[in-house]
Amino acid sequence: MLTSPTAAGATGIRIKNLRKRFASSGSQPSPAAVDDISLEIEPGELFFLLGPSGCGKTTLLRMIAGFIEPTSGSVEFVHDGTATDMTHVAPEQRNTGMVFQSYALWPHMTVFENVAFGLDVRKVGAAERSKLVTEALDAVRMGEYAERKPNQLSGGQQQRVALARAVVIRPSVLLLDEPLSNLDAKLRNELRVEIRRLCKAFGMTTVYVTHDQKEALSMADRIAILKSGRIMQLGTPPELYRRPTTTFVASFLGETNFIRGRITASQGGGFQLVSGKVSIRCAATSSAGVDRPAVISIRPEAIRLHESAAANSLSAKVLDRVYLGESIQYHIDIGADAPLTASVPNPSESLLQAGAAVYVEILPADAVLVND
Repeated sequence: MLTSPTAAGATGIRIKNLRKRFASSGSQPSPAAVDDISLEIEPGELFFLLGPSGCGKTTLLRMIAGFIEPTSGSVEFVHDGTATDMTHVAPEQRNTGMVFQSYALWPHMTVFENVAFGLDVRKVGAAERSKLVTEALDAVRMGEYAERKPNQLSGGQQQRVALARAVVIRPSVLLLDEPLSNLDAKLRNELRVEIRRLCKAFGMTTVYVTHDQKEALSMADRIAILKSGRIMQLGTPPELYRRPTTTFVASFLGETNFIRGRITASQGGGFQLVSGKVSIRCAATSSAGVDRPAVISIRPEAIRLHESAAANSLSAKVLDRVYLGESIQYHIDIGADAPLTASVPNPSESLLQAGAAVYVEILPADAVLVND
C-alpha cells in the first residue's frame, strides 16, 4: 500500500556543492549550468527555483529528479532525520513525481487510465488502485471526467490530470517544471491556488521551476533566485520583494526604481543617499559605509504622492502618466539622477496632469540599499 507523506512524515532535500558542466562543442570549456549550489529544502515546503532562461533552474530540478547526472556535489533526501544519498540513484527509484510544461498524457488512454499508470507500474492491487486514482482526481476536481480522453479536455483540465498522475503515487518529492506556462492568464491564476492547496493537502515537499515572478511570489514558501547557475538570493517572498540585496534581484521581482548617488550619514542617525538635488533617507545598516557611490531600490507602490507638503516630503513635477485600470503610474521628476515611477491603486477620476506640482514621500524603510 502506498503511504501518504502527510501520515509518514515529509521528506526534505539537502543539496551540497552541486555542479553541472555540459560537454563543450568547441575548444573552450562550457560555463557551468549549475555552479556550486548548496541549499536545504524543508520537509513539506513549497520551494521555488526562479530565474531567467538559461539560469540553471531546470538543470537543477532534473538533477534532483535523477534525469541529469551531476558533474560534482550531492543530492540527499532527508526523512525523519536520516539522510539518504540520491546523487546516483535512478529516477524511478527516487519516489518523485514530475509534472512537465507539456502535459505528456497518453492520448489513447482515459483520464482514469492516465492517472493510474504509475500505480500499474508499481503493481498496486485493483481496489487500492481505484481508491487512490479516485482520491487524486477528486483532489484536482476532475473526478467527473475520469472516462474522457485527453483530447476531450481543455488545457487547464489536462494539466490537472497531469498533477493527479504525479501525486497519485504519493511521491516523497513533487517536481514541477514550468507547469503553467502553456495556459492563459486566467487559468494560470486559478491553477496557482489549486497547486498550492494540493501540495499542502498532501503534505508533499515540492520543488517548482518558473520564470514567472508573480507565480513564485503568490505560491512559494521560499524562493531561490538564480542567475548564471548560482543562487543570487534565497528567502520568503516578502523578504525578497521588500529587501532585495542586488539590482538584479530587485529588478527581476517586479518593477522598481533605482536611484544612484552617494551614501552619507544623516544628522538624525542612519543614512541618506544624495542624488542630484535631493537627499533620500534609506534603510541602510551601520555597515553600509559613508561617502561612497551607492544605489537604492524603491518600489513604485511605496511612493506616496501628496498635493500639499508633508513631513520629509520632496517637491516634484509630474512628467506623464499611464492608466492601467486598477492603478495608474506617474512618472515624476524629483531632481534626482533619474525620474521615478509611482503607482497609485484605485485611481480616482481626478487624475494628475502632466506638469502638475506634487509632493513625494518616501519612507526610509522603502528605500533599500542594493549592490550592483
